[in-house]
Amino acid sequence: MTLAVDQPIINDPYQEPTRWWDYQEGQPLLKEGRRPAGYYLAPRTRARAGAIAQEEFVPLESVNEIRRRVAEWREAGYPGTTRITQELLRHWNSPEREGRHRLFFCQREAAETIIWLIEAPARERQGIEIPADAPHDAESLAKGYGALRRYGCKMATASGKTVVMGMVIAWSVLNKAFNPQDRRFSDAVLVVCPNLTVKERLAGKPDDPDSLKPLIPGAPGNYYEEFDLVPRSLLATLGKGKYFVTNWHLFAPQDDENRRGVVKRGPESDRAFCNRVLGRWLGNKENLLVINDEAHHAYRPAPPMPEQPTLFGDITGEERKRLEEETKAAKVWVAGLDRINAVRKINLCIDLSATPFYIRGSGYPEGAPLGSTPENMRQTWIVSDFGLVDAVESGIVKIPRVPVDENGAPEPRYFRLWQWIMEQLPASERATARRKARPESVLRLADGALEMLASEWKKTFDGFRESGHRVPPVIIAVCDNTGLSEVIAEHIAKVQTAFPELRNTDGERPTLRIDTRLLDKAESVVEAATTRQDAAERLREMVATVGKEGQPGEQVRCVVSVGMLTEGWDAHNVTQILGLRAFESQLLCEQVVGRGLRRTNYDDLSVPEYVDVYGIPFEVIPVKKAPRGGGGQEKPSTLVQALPERKHLEIKFPRVEGYVFDVRHRVKADIDAIPELHVEPTREPTEVIVKDAVGYRLGKPDRLGPGEAVVHDREVFHDQQRRQTVEYLIAAAVTHQLKNDARRILFPQVLRIVQEYIARRVVVGSDAPLEEIALLRYRDDIVDRLCNAIEPDTEAGEAPLLPRIERFRPVGSTSEVLFRTTRPCNGTTKSHVSHVVLDSPSWEHSVAYQLERLPQVVSYVRNDHLDFTIPYDFEGHRHAYVPDFLVRWRAEDGKEITVILEVKGYESEQDRAKESAAQRWVSAVNHHGEFGMWVLAVCKEPKRVGEMLGEAG
Repeated sequence: MTLAVDQPIINDPYQEPTRWWDYQEGQPLLKEGRRPAGYYLAPRTRARAGAIAQEEFVPLESVNEIRRRVAEWREAGYPGTTRITQELLRHWNSPEREGRHRLFFCQREAAETIIWLIEAPARERQGIEIPADAPHDAESLAKGYGALRRYGCKMATASGKTVVMGMVIAWSVLNKAFNPQDRRFSDAVLVVCPNLTVKERLAGKPDDPDSLKPLIPGAPGNYYEEFDLVPRSLLATLGKGKYFVTNWHLFAPQDDENRRGVVKRGPESDRAFCNRVLGRWLGNKENLLVINDEAHHAYRPAPPMPEQPTLFGDITGEERKRLEEETKAAKVWVAGLDRINAVRKINLCIDLSATPFYIRGSGYPEGAPLGSTPENMRQTWIVSDFGLVDAVESGIVKIPRVPVDENGAPEPRYFRLWQWIMEQLPASERATARRKARPESVLRLADGALEMLASEWKKTFDGFRESGHRVPPVIIAVCDNTGLSEVIAEHIAKVQTAFPELRNTDGERPTLRIDTRLLDKAESVVEAATTRQDAAERLREMVATVGKEGQPGEQVRCVVSVGMLTEGWDAHNVTQILGLRAFESQLLCEQVVGRGLRRTNYDDLSVPEYVDVYGIPFEVIPVKKAPRGGGGQEKPSTLVQALPERKHLEIKFPRVEGYVFDVRHRVKADIDAIPELHVEPTREPTEVIVKDAVGYRLGKPDRLGPGEAVVHDREVFHDQQRRQTVEYLIAAAVTHQLKNDARRILFPQVLRIVQEYIARRVVVGSDAPLEEIALLRYRDDIVDRLCNAIEPDTEAGEAPLLPRIERFRPVGSTSEVLFRTTRPCNGTTKSHVSHVVLDSPSWEHSVAYQLERLPQVVSYVRNDHLDFTIPYDFEGHRHAYVPDFLVRWRAEDGKEITVILEVKGYESEQDRAKESAAQRWVSAVNHHGEFGMWVLAVCKEPKRVGEMLGEAG
């Protein structure tokens, strides 16, 4: 069928979808029928060639067959079901239901599918095989743990999973009440959540009797009454069941072996575990119904396969640590279910998730469905599928709008923003598996996208106010790491001046940076009252209540986080999302975009709502990375990290990005000798076309497809950043690099130089306004050029140099070191960092040995993942010199100095350029006076390290 309509919403949310958008060779086609259930994955049989088209659609054949049979069963009147089930199904499907009591088709289908698998006649289910979740680790097999029966329902974020939980619970508990001998049903329900926030959303706060408890019959706000899920004549019976909602953290095993003052019983037995976890709420009940919310966190990690020798691949230490913690959490979750199954018997696990696929680090191909194996990627315990694009086409969620075109580029740069930024950065500042990208460099290149998205946010903010909304719209920035999130949050909340509504003040803090460590601590407790971490709990409360009237997070307008926001974060007022990290899987893209999909209004679902998305290419199916090496055993890795107990051995250093003269009275600059600055869309787009992201599309986005093309620009930003304002900002930045006590004298002189440079040397393209120079990438270029050009207006000789310190991360430290490596390592005792990594085992080991034994060495560190670099120029290009070691040395007079130790010496012309740069660095930093005393020591013979350090000190 050819293109017939140009609307993204093409289905009735209350009826089975009848049409779907498909892209074939980039052409949008509106097809009749229903989108087949399936997923995209790179075939293992193909070598990686870097082409998006490597991805192929893998149908979920069992889901498609179940979907067909359930539809026929529905048409036939649900034969084989009990009287109670018939009554519930009639109640849910009643044409008299109106308003919020009307159930989405996806909710009814998910519940119907579970019921069909349990109650439909055997002949109807013939040939349908759902794999069990059987333990495969040695410990579980030794204990004789049995397999879990798990049925997964894939439901898009904001499509009403909690309502489905209530429907399934009501079906099971009521059937058990009227058929007590029928073991197909359970009247004891355990709901397991991914964190404390989700738990409190489903079962309320234990210390607040008035808090809403959606899954507890008879409690305030319970969904059985709120959504009319149960006929009133059956509500009292529903209350006879037993219900317990908890987060998986309660499953963490306990061992009192190391406790004092108790009888030592050792590790907790399975029976003791069940009594502790379930006893208070479920008593001795058996044959349980378990519901796993966000069930993609509950899986059994697979052992590394020969063709996949590592679970994590080449990633940064911070990312590796996060994935290791997720894998550990998955083990705890499933191990707890195994123990409950062994003692109490689990009748059935219902898994609910918007993305029921294996994540990176699980040991399975990333994006493969839960229940599949590397040998059989098509088997799964997913039994129903209503995903993101289905929800978009039915109007249930907001429609993501992504960049599809812009001026001056064959592909919109804000679509794959992180990739574009990395390509522009010099090699020394890019993110690699062993190094994070330089945060302020990322900010400089991301500023254009940020200001354009913030301009759209400001228009939305004004619209919300005019419409009488009490809560403001929210813009989210999802960052690659904590260092980058700090820089982005600092810029938005304190530095930028174009959007005062986002700036934090003493009385108002509209921009919130999520401290992942604190938030994880707060989310991991079983009850909020059990944690003494008040700061962590306050952060959790703030995050959990964003957009909720009368709550701590009501007036939050910007959230800056690392990775995906906490699941259970159900803000309805997210209108813009900025991705500043790599998105290597469709799974991660959908999870992050999912945080902004909840609608603000459900009265008329045919009226679309939108969320603008930059930097998250979720419409593109990425290429799965091929394993390296083609097999072999995994090399053992070492965790290299700063040890908290050695904090006293910490070494700090200034991050120097350039130099300025230490001028005191008058300055001058040869304006004609300073290179021109060209402002044009080829460097930074001045307008971006965004369009509805509907359906799955291979390759780069374009204007084809349903929905209206909308133009984004930075006019709002420009209105706040007039030329005079920008000139003052640039002059202030340049003057800031000069000596403190001379700034008031120098600022007017620098301002005149800035004004003259902008007037004479800034060249503006035809499609770019002059106000574009307010963007960081242009402003910083001007600051750099003027700092290099300004010199003392004196004949008294050359003034000494001062270092230009990085603005957002002025000081580096050994405390930031955290990474894994398969290279040889030696443990340390005199270093804040646990190991010295040996690239050349002979000399590095020898140097470390000498440093460990020299009494004058207070501490030392190998400059690996420390990010200590010295800028230098060679053959017309800027480079970064990475010295070998930093050493804290106690001189003969008892004072400490910090030594930059270079062991290999300087042999080539480029090496000699490094030495000159190091001497310049030391001289400037010592003249600055706020970073202690530094010296450079060069030692070509490792055995003479002590002698050379003594001479240098």
